[in-house]
Amino acid sequence: MTTTKSLATCIASVFAIATYSGFSQAEPVQLYGKVDVSLQSSDEGEGRFTELKSNSSRFGVKGDYALDNGLSLVYKLEWQVDVSDESNEKNIKSRNQYVGIKGNFGEVRLGRHDTALKVSQGKTDLFNDYEADVKHLWQGENRANDSISYLTPNFSGFGAQLTYIIADAKDADDAYSVGVHYGDAALKQRNFYTALAFDSEVKGYDVVRATVQFKVADFIVNTMYQHQEEVATKVEKDGYLVGLAYPWQNFTFKTQYQVMEDDNGASLGVDYKLGKNTKVYAWYSSFDFDLTEDTNYLAVGVSHQF
Repeated sequence: MTTTKSLATCIASVFAIATYSGFSQAEPVQLYGKVDVSLQSSDEGEGRFTELKSNSSRFGVKGDYALDNGLSLVYKLEWQVDVSDESNEKNIKSRNQYVGIKGNFGEVRLGRHDTALKVSQGKTDLFNDYEADVKHLWQGENRANDSISYLTPNFSGFGAQLTYIIADAKDADDAYSVGVHYGDAALKQRNFYTALAFDSEVKGYDVVRATVQFKVADFIVNTMYQHQEEVATKVEKDGYLVGLAYPWQNFTFKTQYQVMEDDNGASLGVDYKLGKNTKVYAWYSSFDFDLTEDTNYLAVGVSHQF
């Protein structure tokens, strides 16, 4: 009963914020989200089964409120929802949620935020939010609680982010994540994007990640390299990712191969745009693991952003 009330209160609060008449014109409030659902055939080593998957569907509000002296207050409240088969307390999860100050110096955010290393990948992961998301083989895809993030202004294409994570426990150590980047992650203003990022003791791992993405003719080439070390055991691993995307008319054809030591995964997919914010898609992913059962997945779905 308590979790049901909490869920209802959370959703009601979001819509109340978005429609509250007390906001001035200087404070734009944007209600946004994404609904992504696929019909998926899965084989995780014990036989094939069919499921309906909600792929990180989400909703939230964000805004920018003008202050004195050229400053702005910024905020975001975002939740992940499962629109396929979960309900009650399993239906909703917290995503990025923060409040901050923005000015000529850059932007400081306080709350829950993707680490600098996670952000550094830009749009390089072609199968983000699906079974072939880089997080299924690599460490470092963290959204940090109790964090303070600083984002620099853009200097002729250069930018940086520092995430400081407060341990929030007596005998624990603080952690940090830092990343620098150059170019355009959307590949619109520039035909390339590159980044270098580092985690120190974030979720028990030290990680170094390098990202390079660029256009050649109409092809988009994606590459990443990662070195990770488990702090407690000192076990080190290396991995890499290569991907290729080719947009043609309303289609985007894509493929991706990812490795972490003896584990690897390969994916093929195609997206078809039905409108500016809506697409249907199909993809196939197969994983070869050294110590566990091999897996493979086939999915068709629809995604809409608002």
